[in-house]
Amino acid sequence: MKIYTFYPGCSLEVSNRPYLLSVNEIFNALGAQLKELPDWNCCGATLYMGMDEINAVYMSTRNMAIAEKDNYDILNACSACFLTLKKAKDYLLNDSELMQKVNSLLKEEDLKFTGRLKIRHVLEVIYNDFKDKIPALVKRKLNGLKVACYYGCQVVRPKTDFDDPEFPNKMDELVNMLGAASVFFTYKAKCCGGMLMTTSEDVCLKMVKDILSSAQNAGAEVIVTVCPLCQMNLEAYQDTVNKKYKTKFKIPILYFTQLMGYALGIDKDKLGINQNFINADKVLIK
Repeated sequence: MKIYTFYPGCSLEVSNRPYLLSVNEIFNALGAQLKELPDWNCCGATLYMGMDEINAVYMSTRNMAIAEKDNYDILNACSACFLTLKKAKDYLLNDSELMQKVNSLLKEEDLKFTGRLKIRHVLEVIYNDFKDKIPALVKRKLNGLKVACYYGCQVVRPKTDFDDPEFPNKMDELVNMLGAASVFFTYKAKCCGGMLMTTSEDVCLKMVKDILSSAQNAGAEVIVTVCPLCQMNLEAYQDTVNKKYKTKFKIPILYFTQLMGYALGIDKDKLGINQNFINADKVLIK
């Protein structure tokens, strides 16, 4: 059995709990064990490194140092957490002075960061570690359901060995394995605006509208994503976008793990699908 140290991050505990439910169900179905990181803290994504480098890097590094005690790779579901931890690791491994300062803070808790563990995302782990198992586990073929795979701007950047940063396709491959049909979606790696929704709403609403328009024009019946903030922006603000731009969007926005779980025969309640804002029953029943 594969074992991973799972770092849920703040958003999955409350506002994006359906994602947490579906991730747990998926890895259980795949025969893997998720060990939640003990005594974890916020990754520091909101305490941006450009404003307070030491404290921001320390917040991420503390989680990695705790994980090193168990020696299992760190699994992230939140794209912001994933990128923030990766960034902190990269900074430390390339700045010995910074590493010394952060380790001096960690020493107070009898922790030390070495950087030996991999920082991995749920999508990459499902694809690289379990892809070959998925076809045999599918119980509900999705019968050509047209799906727009929205990666957002963080999970495939900066450039990695996992997928193309400008036009990724690994989630598309997985969707097709489930019997659905991924559509050619040009905005799949564009930014949704993220936290701009709280500071520059008009700018962010335009970004969301463009993503939804691209998916709809591609014929998508549902959009799937792997980022909590992307899911929130694309789903919760559709009515606001409709009001501002006189559009009529009503596109279900599911986490990829929710769609995959449904195809694997897991009950919708266990996947948190009924907790989403936009009802997906019509497209799933179809």
